[in-house]
Amino acid sequence: MNQLIDALATQGYYIWDDFLTPTEVAALRDCIPEDWKNARIGRNDETSREETIRSDKIQWLSSSMGNPVGQFLDKMEQIRLEANRHFYLGLFEYEAHFAKYEKGDFYQKHLDCFKGNENRRLTTVFYMNEQWDESDAGELVVYDLDDNHIATIPPKSGRLFVFLSEQFPHEVLPTNAERFSIAGWFRINGVKDNQLDIAR
Repeated sequence: MNQLIDALATQGYYIWDDFLTPTEVAALRDCIPEDWKNARIGRNDETSREETIRSDKIQWLSSSMGNPVGQFLDKMEQIRLEANRHFYLGLFEYEAHFAKYEKGDFYQKHLDCFKGNENRRLTTVFYMNEQWDESDAGELVVYDLDDNHIATIPPKSGRLFVFLSEQFPHEVLPTNAERFSIAGWFRINGVKDNQLDIAR
């Protein structure tokens, strides 16, 4: 955890290999539901399906999906508490979904905070792809706000990538093999149109 905090303070992101053991990853994968939904862009009433921008499928996480999901969410809660303690970010809650990329799927370059409603502050991406090979592609490519390349991250099983949501545009390159991950966001309480914006 100390390495995560130090890296966020100095560079705004951290790659945490072996965040979960292979056994823990396998148990988490066993919790993935079958009823996938087409991913959309935007939030709440402003969402839309844009297959030219992203083509993955998702399922929102809930602790009712099983103990491994609950344990994963507990680990995210530890990160939330530590990030608040060190950076005073006011992170209030965590929302996350399973993501499935089938062969050819991608997600174009984007920021994780929505224009006019920037309450996602810290993003996490966790990978669950055993024996991932370079030829499988599907890497996450990260940029700074000046469009300079920062990192290209293979979706290796057990790897957690954490970064400041407002600072790093990123994209998922087309994948050549089925690819699973958990994308999550630590959020602050926001108000839009006189209504609290609280995650599902």
